[in-house]
Amino acid sequence: MPSISQENRADALRDFERAEQVRQAATSWLASFEKALQARDATRIAALFHSDAHWRDLLTFTWNYSSARGGSNIAKRLAAAQLETGAHGFHLPHKRMPPHHAKRLGIASIEALFEFTTAVGRSAGVLRLSPSDDGVMKAWHLSTTLEALTGHEEKVGANRPTGAAYSRNFGGDNWADVRRKAAAYEDREPAVLVIGGSQAGLSIASRLNQLGVDTLVVDKWPRIGDSWRKRYHSLALHNSTDINHLPYLHFPPTFPKYIPKDMLGNWFEFYADAMEINCWTDTEFVAGEWNEADKRWTARLKRSDESERVVKPRHLVFANGVSSYPFVPKLPGLEDFTGTLVHSEGFTSGEDFRGKNALVLGTGSSANDIALDLHSHGVKTTIIQRGSTTVVTINPSARLNEALWDEMDSVDDADLVVAAATPDLMIQGYKSVTKRMLQLDREMIEGLKRIGFKHDVGEDETGHQMKYFRRGGGYNLDAGSSALMIKGEIGLLQYDRIERFTADGVRLKDGSTVPADLIVLATGYYPQVELVRRALGEKMVDRIGPVWGLDSHGELSNMFKRTPQQGLWFIAGGLPHVRINSKYLALQIKATELGILGPLEDEQGSASVRPSSARLAEAAAS
Repeated sequence: MPSISQENRADALRDFERAEQVRQAATSWLASFEKALQARDATRIAALFHSDAHWRDLLTFTWNYSSARGGSNIAKRLAAAQLETGAHGFHLPHKRMPPHHAKRLGIASIEALFEFTTAVGRSAGVLRLSPSDDGVMKAWHLSTTLEALTGHEEKVGANRPTGAAYSRNFGGDNWADVRRKAAAYEDREPAVLVIGGSQAGLSIASRLNQLGVDTLVVDKWPRIGDSWRKRYHSLALHNSTDINHLPYLHFPPTFPKYIPKDMLGNWFEFYADAMEINCWTDTEFVAGEWNEADKRWTARLKRSDESERVVKPRHLVFANGVSSYPFVPKLPGLEDFTGTLVHSEGFTSGEDFRGKNALVLGTGSSANDIALDLHSHGVKTTIIQRGSTTVVTINPSARLNEALWDEMDSVDDADLVVAAATPDLMIQGYKSVTKRMLQLDREMIEGLKRIGFKHDVGEDETGHQMKYFRRGGGYNLDAGSSALMIKGEIGLLQYDRIERFTADGVRLKDGSTVPADLIVLATGYYPQVELVRRALGEKMVDRIGPVWGLDSHGELSNMFKRTPQQGLWFIAGGLPHVRINSKYLALQIKATELGILGPLEDEQGSASVRPSSARLAEAAAS
């Protein structure tokens, strides 16, 4: 055996002692917290928190996405909810990252991932401790997150079906026959209808499948993955493969760091098959109506051959993305343009315009990617800027938002930590990251400003991430177009210099013209609620309110949780967002199916219906 020097032995011993001290601090706090919580003693609970502490709850105590600030406020809410929640058995699980020192938002902390049990399931959380003025370790941040429902755990890992039991479910048919019958829905109605077969729809469907909730996904495209395949040829993901895995099935380690869109589309198609997701492609959801008596939807589905099918699920999940229909603004003279006019959704490649002139209206990521594609095909390209834009380099700046996934031992641990952030902490974090981004991108930003580009870092200096949550756009994750604009190889034209569009391009206010053979409108999309308006009607829009954007509590409006309309749910976002939040959305739908969770009573969506302790125990035992 290799020998260990006395110095190395001493270092190892010190490391062990430090690790044991950290573990003991977290264990001691959790034990004190559990005793105070079970006594429902708000005073004792509050004594364990800093006065300005933060608490994030995902479904465990509130059956909602909830946050609280201030030790006393947190303690009162926990004590009041404990009677029905029945939280107990707080411990540090061996399978998760062990307690460790970490610096979060400038606070030197002991960070620990823990688990515990409630009346209906298993929960997990994140604890962050720092010393008070008298040296006592107190929590400045705590999260409590529902992970599973007792007796209804996901069919994964040790809980997966055995070969013999799995075969008996086929009733004599082989696996392929069973899958065809399951997807046909000739003898039953789906419990859940998911509208959209991209990352959001596939994520929630796979989660529901593992919880035993019968789910049908419909997608308007001919193949799963076409929503990515049909986009412009040069498109690739702007964040790294390591954070973009779908639930249960990670991308192969051979995949490139930034996955090309066709590769991603093919993976989605493979994923749907591997996860046994029931999918109807070439199928569009055209209308739906809620039947209050039956507590079901009547959903009309239209195939590309004009045939229709009506299904009657208990739940509708809109998974069609942050945006819905392409938005084309009314611009003076645009109807006079005689060249090729296309929205960014319909743009594929600049190959056919080699040697010609193109204008790209917009300065978001899609606009800049399209401009790069056109430039690479020898097209003289000019970007038209209408509003101020946040510009961030994909690498290194945008990579800063992936730091937690790089740091953690597993994707599941990182997801738990990311989900732990309250709206207040999220804003603080993005402010800090944005400051660092500005340092890293200083040369590029200064170059853009020199050529007259309008640049900003968000209304509260939180950068592109909060712009995404608030409005779904207004930023560019830069893949190289900025450097070309600074060099003059891609032109920049401010919209306020334009008098009107003409048959041949645009006429400027100074009387000069900018010729164009192609105009690409990278002008974004209507918000997701527009699909609701067209499919469910204006009254439903009035009933549920905004979809996406931040509400008065700093949460995403009507996303991933119950809405004012029973049986109507929404999921959207990038791959990490939908992977994380599909878990919590699926748990709510399963809890609704079990009778554990009721609908929101408050039309504003602020009330949380809590079942009685008897109903909780009954559901947990069922």
